[in-house]
Amino acid sequence: MAKKIVECVPNFSEGRNQAVMDSIIAEIQSVPGITVLSSLADADHNRLDVSYLGEPEAVKQAAFLACKKAAELIDMEKHRGQHPRMGATDVIPFIPIQNVSMAECVQYANEVGKRIGDELRIPVYLYESAAKTPARTNLADVRRGEYEGIKAEFQTNPSRKPDYGPTRMHASAGFTAVGARMPLIAFNVNLATADVSIAKAIAKAVREKDGGLPHVKAMGFEIREKGIVQVSMNLVNYLETPIFKAFEAVKKEAEKHGVQITESEIVGMVPLQALVDTSAFYLKLESFTSDQVIEARLIE
Repeated sequence: MAKKIVECVPNFSEGRNQAVMDSIIAEIQSVPGITVLSSLADADHNRLDVSYLGEPEAVKQAAFLACKKAAELIDMEKHRGQHPRMGATDVIPFIPIQNVSMAECVQYANEVGKRIGDELRIPVYLYESAAKTPARTNLADVRRGEYEGIKAEFQTNPSRKPDYGPTRMHASAGFTAVGARMPLIAFNVNLATADVSIAKAIAKAVREKDGGLPHVKAMGFEIREKGIVQVSMNLVNYLETPIFKAFEAVKKEAEKHGVQITESEIVGMVPLQALVDTSAFYLKLESFTSDQVIEARLIE
């Protein structure tokens, strides 16, 4: 029988200090049976995105150890970055990959969330499929106000009560969101302008919460070292809103502003089917499936 395989993609509030990032990644790699797929740091966002997978017990242990190390090394009182964040370990999502159900990933989120709350004394919020209330399904709602905003009202606003952990905030590690979700595609589109207001306007036009594309979260950022701006998107259901549809929507909005797209990027891992669907769309392929990809057949 094939193994149960779970992916975890924790994000940490550090994208500049290489020694800190190396220490966090080393904690993940220290767990037998874990395969690190990618580790991507962004200095402007001041954020580290790690993707790894393995069997459930190993994945859960690696998540806890990484969170513990981040709490030791990252001080949210000193953290500044463009990406929304609320904790040293900002998010820990569990993703079903092979022979694992979403319900099982919800269970893993609860187990790890409780352990973080009990042992590390970090307040934990459950989100996406693991959310205990509809108000916490959307990560953006959980993280609204970011570290500073949550800190200001944590002990006075009942809606900020954590799902696990103390009702007193951690002095330096802040708060952590733990969840379960389907594979998310982090997809960014860079624009040939330094005007961040254009990126913000396009992000607003394409994201779901403002009437844009279903299952799309988007924000506009400056990419200072390149002198350009970026529409940064999370495609939380690539089957409903595929990569090509998001790209075409950004392109259409950019044209309204008289701006060209310079490039796009996928951050971290991506499901094969998402690339197959994009290829089929742009090449106008008829009846093309992932079964026609040689590498996909080799790993069966």
